[in-house]
Amino acid sequence: MRGVILAAGEGRRLGPLTADIPKPMLPIAGRPILEHNVRLLAQHGVREIAINTHHAGGTIVKHFGDGERFGVTIRYSHEKTLLGTSGALRALRDFLSERFVVLYGDNLTTCDIGALADFHASKNADVSIAVVQRENPAASGIIAAGPDDRITRFLEKPKGGEVFSTWINTGIMICEPEILDDIPQGVSDFGKDVLPALIEKGKRLFAYRMNDRFAWIDSPEDYERTKASW
Repeated sequence: MRGVILAAGEGRRLGPLTADIPKPMLPIAGRPILEHNVRLLAQHGVREIAINTHHAGGTIVKHFGDGERFGVTIRYSHEKTLLGTSGALRALRDFLSERFVVLYGDNLTTCDIGALADFHASKNADVSIAVVQRENPAASGIIAAGPDDRITRFLEKPKGGEVFSTWINTGIMICEPEILDDIPQGVSDFGKDVLPALIEKGKRLFAYRMNDRFAWIDSPEDYERTKASW
């Protein structure tokens, strides 16, 4: 598979921490978050990676270069205007001609990408999403799935009365290239625009309930907690 790491977000909720660097370049355990993700993909045999950039994108390019020292090849897609989590993939359509894995570059995980890929193949899925449980899912996308793990409902950032599940999207997905046809032109977001529409169209979306480590960094407090525990 090829891989895409989404790293264009501005990280505004982290305030001055991301004034001069992209959120995925914040250091944890001696390495930028983004480097942990690049190394994770390389560990699981994903050697061709695309990274989208926006805010302070040169910081990312300077650190990773062509990817050789990490055992991968990296291409960059710089967005003058943010395209959103799914809009970013349309700009990489020529690169994503085969099954691919997507990582949100500002999260940390030890997800077994190989096991996720095996799950995806066994389900004959269009999209497989790694999910974990979060006690308060208000800042995440939540899923409902049947006994066969097929996703029947997806809602991004539910409000109080809208919460129907504590299983959340980790931003780790394996996708078939055909889903690119369902991503609208321009700015679009997986959680708000694409995943609910794919479910509505009857596409085969499945939830992979992972047991690996996962940390979200939505706030300065999350960052400090993750630094202390990772």
